[in-house]
Amino acid sequence: ACWELVHPTWEIRASDLTGELIYYCFSSALQPFPSLSQLSAALGGLSGVPELEVEALRPVNLLQERNLLPPRPLQAPEPNLSAELKKANCSPQTFRCTLTSIPQTQALLNKARLPLGLLLHPFRDLQQLPVITSNTIVRCRSCRTYINPFVSFLDQRRWKCNLCYRVNDVPDEFMYNPVTRSYGEPHKRPEVQNSTVEFIASSDYMLRPPQPAVYLFVLDVSHNAVEAGYLKHFCESLLDNLDKLPGDSRIRVGFLTFDSTIHFYNLQEGLSQPQMLVVSDIDDVFIPSHDSLMVNLKESKELVKDLLTSLPAMFSQSRETHSALGPALQAAYKLMSPTGGRVSVFQTQLPTLGAGLLQSREDPNQRSSTKGVQHLGPATDFYKKLALDCSGQQIGVDLFLLSSQYADLASLACISKYSAGSIYYYPSFHHVHNTAQLEKFQKDLERYLTRKIGFEAVMRIRCTKGLSIHTFHGNFFVRSTDLLSLANVNPDSAFAVQMSIEDSLADSSLACFQAALLYTSSKGKRRIRVHTLCLPVVNQLSDVYAGADVQAITCLLANMAIDRSISSSLSDARDALVNAVVDSLSAYKNTVSSLQQSGLIAPASLRLFPLYVLALLKQKALRTGTSTRLDERVFAMCEFKTQPLQQLMRLVHPDLYRLDTLSDQGALHLNDMVVPQLPLVHLSAERLSRDGAFLMDCGNVFYLWIGKCCNDMFIRDVLGCPNYAAMPPNMTHIPELETPLSERVRAFLDWLQDDRAFCSTLHVIKDDASAKSTFFQHLVEDRSEAASSYYEFIQHIQQQMSK
Repeated sequence: ACWELVHPTWEIRASDLTGELIYYCFSSALQPFPSLSQLSAALGGLSGVPELEVEALRPVNLLQERNLLPPRPLQAPEPNLSAELKKANCSPQTFRCTLTSIPQTQALLNKARLPLGLLLHPFRDLQQLPVITSNTIVRCRSCRTYINPFVSFLDQRRWKCNLCYRVNDVPDEFMYNPVTRSYGEPHKRPEVQNSTVEFIASSDYMLRPPQPAVYLFVLDVSHNAVEAGYLKHFCESLLDNLDKLPGDSRIRVGFLTFDSTIHFYNLQEGLSQPQMLVVSDIDDVFIPSHDSLMVNLKESKELVKDLLTSLPAMFSQSRETHSALGPALQAAYKLMSPTGGRVSVFQTQLPTLGAGLLQSREDPNQRSSTKGVQHLGPATDFYKKLALDCSGQQIGVDLFLLSSQYADLASLACISKYSAGSIYYYPSFHHVHNTAQLEKFQKDLERYLTRKIGFEAVMRIRCTKGLSIHTFHGNFFVRSTDLLSLANVNPDSAFAVQMSIEDSLADSSLACFQAALLYTSSKGKRRIRVHTLCLPVVNQLSDVYAGADVQAITCLLANMAIDRSISSSLSDARDALVNAVVDSLSAYKNTVSSLQQSGLIAPASLRLFPLYVLALLKQKALRTGTSTRLDERVFAMCEFKTQPLQQLMRLVHPDLYRLDTLSDQGALHLNDMVVPQLPLVHLSAERLSRDGAFLMDCGNVFYLWIGKCCNDMFIRDVLGCPNYAAMPPNMTHIPELETPLSERVRAFLDWLQDDRAFCSTLHVIKDDASAKSTFFQHLVEDRSEAASSYYEFIQHIQQQMSK
């Protein structure tokens, strides 16, 4: 009753209030009844202004502040929740919102001029994942939300949904806790204690028996492919990892090669060697045999090994220059339709024959144009239509493009975009002349072949009543307004969602979001992985700014800009990014900031926003005025749509460290290894010095720049060379030397590498004239906050605001 008097509309769980309300009610004789702010403080700060918010709102003059970067990589802001709710909340590596304080109304959101959206990494590798086996999966009877840590238990027999507020009955089975092996404590069940859980699904969640793990490899064997030399290394890698392919005893595999014709391979158990079956009619593709082309790996393993051993030599003398990729994909679709599964396509050139053939659309003279970039969209809808057919049959298509020439990735990428596949691109790939790309291909392929996979998946995102989802970003097919069809799901793909506020959230103190991923594991088990995120609802504009997640905002805007550049133009997308900065800082200045000083004032939470947008404008996907191959630009766009936030931010704004001054101060001690923790250096040429060694982490590549006057001891102990002059020009590895400095540097690099799924290549670059065209291009021209570039941009923002 006391609580109703204080705030009758707040939804708080009884367990949150027990201690605090008893204390306040029964100590009233000793002190006055608490104010709302005092109650909020006791409850962990559901409103009010705690220290973190005060810091987030600290005004920063961007024209004067020279040290914007924190010493360590930026962490996700903590939502202003009680300690109990924070502990139960979903990890920001899995589920993240652009605003960690949700505005109460759309009008308040509009005032802030900040985007509202979610970034989701739903199938990422987890060290700990509660797996729940239960005959009854408890869900809301109205909105079908899965029970989670943020529901309210009215008593032991009733719980209130945190999304639609319906009161539901607690099933009898839920009264037993399998962890504590006790009865009568439903609020202590694992699905109510953990924001990320995985359920073993019953037959109710199946339209058919779970499919086996089925893998089809579609390989370009034209003269161009032979010249590039990828086939030998693909076969070697698959041979090495054949026993590591995810699956059980039912795993099925098949192979299809193509040039101007399509070659199938009979691998039926009992044959003495694989049989090649050639289909030359690419205008009406048919399957020569339905029983022997997709075979059980366990039963036909020796034949598969024979094929992989002999395949490179089969086409080594090929002079066939044409590529019938479209017909090969049609054949793959027909072959895989009965079961679904994963198709892995390896392509090295522009498709030139049959359905889906393409013409070159790139003008090399326009690569550095500042006016506009043409042909960012597909030239034909063939690949999109085929991808949608594949999605309908639970077939995901992954594309590996290993090309030294233009291959129209804008068109080819559609086969993966709409079938929930992945896209890999290795420009200028050659097994002899480009060993760095070869090494990356080999390591990426090993990860690709052995990583976890989910089949015939769907994902639905639900949110608190009053919120609505309206736009998705990523590789998928949208089956309905909130349901994504994912023929395959992998741990390295992410998704973004734009949202709006349809109805006032004034009756709620908390907003919740839930993503449920239903999939078939490689072992043939139907599973549901559920993530739930809880955030406070606020009615003050200052609270909205205090809870702004600048990295999530940047990544969501990047996704929106990619869509804009394809649907409208690249210049429109770039203007929209600049306007996003202008609008948000103008809104802050006019509504929240009371400072009248000259300069460009931003809240500390958004101090990096102009910097990140400047970095975005210099990224391959969105830059102008710098020579950029069309395929490389399109691939960068594809990465923005599918990369998890942490990896994406390294691509946008790399991390720079000085290695020659590392020490053990603040080091991590992991597995008997000492891992130094180095402060970040600003991405500016003025921060470099010729007596140092600097490491730039760009996400998929490391650059180690060695200054001319770098300490000989560092060069000797880390690189194994007596001095700077003795360093070879193209080092791509750091040798394993038995020196403390070498161990520390390698431990630091390994620690950085462990934080990402795919291997990053390393380039050691000397500080000489040639280095300036490589390292300095990446550091200063492409990604930098070099004083002139950054402050020119800040001044431009200020001028736009004054208009």
